[in-house]
Amino acid sequence: MNRSAGLLSALYLATSTGLAWTAVLALRHDPPWAVCLFAAASLVPVIALVRESVLCDQRRALAEMWRRAAGPGGPGAQAADDIVRAELDTACCERWWTSCGTDHDSACRRRVPRNSAA
Repeated sequence: MNRSAGLLSALYLATSTGLAWTAVLALRHDPPWAVCLFAAASLVPVIALVRESVLCDQRRALAEMWRRAAGPGGPGAQAADDIVRAELDTACCERWWTSCGTDHDSACRRRVPRNSAA
C-alpha cells in the first residue's frame, strides 16, 4: 500500500469512527431514525476501505503480470511474436490485408480468377 492509499484508509477509518460515535450519541437523545441513519452512514467508509484494499491488490497483481510479460524473452513477449509471425506468414498480398481477405492483387499467387460463367 502506498502513502496516499494509507492516508485515504486512515481517513475512512476516522470518518467511520466519527459516524459510529454520532450514532451512539443519537441513541441517547435523538429519535430512532437518526440512530439508524448514522449507523448506516458509518458502514459506508468501511465498504470504501475494503474496496480500496481490493483495488490495491488488483493493481499489484496487474503490475506483477506486466513485469513478467515485459521481461526480455518472457512468455508474453514470445507469444506476441509468435502470433505476429503466424499472421505475416499467412498473408499473401497488400490488397488482401486492406480488403480484409476479400480481394487479391493481380500478381498474387493465391488469386482465384473470376469468370462470368454461373
